[in-house]
Amino acid sequence: MLVAGFPAEAFGTNCYVVAPAPGEQCVVIDPGIGVLDRLDAVLAEHRLQPAAVLLTHGHLDHTFSVTPVCGARGITAYIHPDDGEMLADPAKGLSTDLTALFGGRLSWTEPEDVAPLEDGLVLKIAGLELIVDHAPGHTRGSVMFRGAEQIFTGDVLFKGSIGRTDLPGGSMAQMMASLRDKVLTLPDELVVLPGHGPGTTIGRERKGNPYLREATTQNPNRGW
Repeated sequence: MLVAGFPAEAFGTNCYVVAPAPGEQCVVIDPGIGVLDRLDAVLAEHRLQPAAVLLTHGHLDHTFSVTPVCGARGITAYIHPDDGEMLADPAKGLSTDLTALFGGRLSWTEPEDVAPLEDGLVLKIAGLELIVDHAPGHTRGSVMFRGAEQIFTGDVLFKGSIGRTDLPGGSMAQMMASLRDKVLTLPDELVVLPGHGPGTTIGRERKGNPYLREATTQNPNRGW
């Protein structure tokens, strides 16, 4: 499998291009702010043709370029319905400080073709097979895309940390449940490709990530 990832100009959001091999169709995961030129260069370098855009969640730093990427190629954007309102109006997912930063300057058009994701769905696109793991906490509709050797975790799991839960739709209780039920059940050798920062593995995070250690000790019947 070919995986080419690079950080966006704003917020360091990782955009990933995934394909079975060079010269084939691919999927684009989380095209954020200012990625279009770099994305075009990656596609040209590996002779790839996007077949779909996959979104781990609806926050603007992960979705900003979805409409031009999809519109230029007539392809579908996939997002969990619980975050669909942010794809229609990204201001719904912004914190107070980010709302003030963008103010009324944000102009937005939703992609023409949007398809829903659901937990356990097996996406068979561009010769790839990716399993959708719904993992709310950072947002209600956060998902991870799991392949045989890698998992794209969005803002669920980072190296040594997790995504924040204080934005609209966030929940620490849901995040800890997702870590316990969706992340800790994964094999140690699975490579983690997160929405921000460097990659890691499930095994390294199981040993060193304080949030996973906390999730390990939680009784699912205790509540938060």
